[in-house]
Amino acid sequence: MNRLNQLFSRKKNNLLSIYYTAGYPELNTTLDIAEALEKAGADFLEIGFPYSDPVADGPTIQHSSEKALENGMTLSRLFEQLADLRKRVSIPILLMGYANPMIQYGVERFCKKAADVGVDGVIVPDLPMYEYETLYADYFKANNLSNIFLVTPQTSEERIRKIDELTNSFIYLLSSSSITGGNLNVSVNIEDYYKRVKAMELKNPAIIGFGITDSKSFSKACEYAAGAIVGSAFVKLLGTEEYLEKIPGFVQSIRP
Repeated sequence: MNRLNQLFSRKKNNLLSIYYTAGYPELNTTLDIAEALEKAGADFLEIGFPYSDPVADGPTIQHSSEKALENGMTLSRLFEQLADLRKRVSIPILLMGYANPMIQYGVERFCKKAADVGVDGVIVPDLPMYEYETLYADYFKANNLSNIFLVTPQTSEERIRKIDELTNSFIYLLSSSSITGGNLNVSVNIEDYYKRVKAMELKNPAIIGFGITDSKSFSKACEYAAGAIVGSAFVKLLGTEEYLEKIPGFVQSIRP
């Protein structure tokens, strides 16, 4: 049982996760931001490893990836930075990014390094389920890493149940099929989608992402899932002056 499993067994709702890009806005603040977020009350974190072609990301996170790469962030450098992770941060940590840099690094090597530094899970939106299951699942299991799958309003019930079978922590429930950074406008169709997934009574909890920007959208997401993920809104904060000092107030504004 890794830290993610422990968290979800202990806390069933109102979970808050924050996403940010490693190496943004400055190269060497990855752990400073993580430590500040834990102290402010975040339940778990997603640290993005930047990629030059982040097709699923909106302008805010695309910009953060570009800046992080300009700053010199690489997977190797990220793992170097995370060497002291568990001396400073106790909450669950996930790495999030695209398949290309992970495969170039070597998936087996990636999983081992992630486990060595204390990472609990990985989110790779463009890694096909079939490839994960047939090529890489053993590497994740051997290193006690959770692989997080994404579900959209278009995902079939059959596929959702297959994802649930392959999952050992939580399912990332996208509020839409669009890029990151939009607003969570819960239309009748989206509400029906949330209700449909909730009614399936999956064995794994769901966490809603994409479009969570404030306490209203966070609270709405928590009506249908165990919690929600804030990404673009927090990355925007990191683009302002004295961002570390603003983190407690930001977390308080999402989950008062």
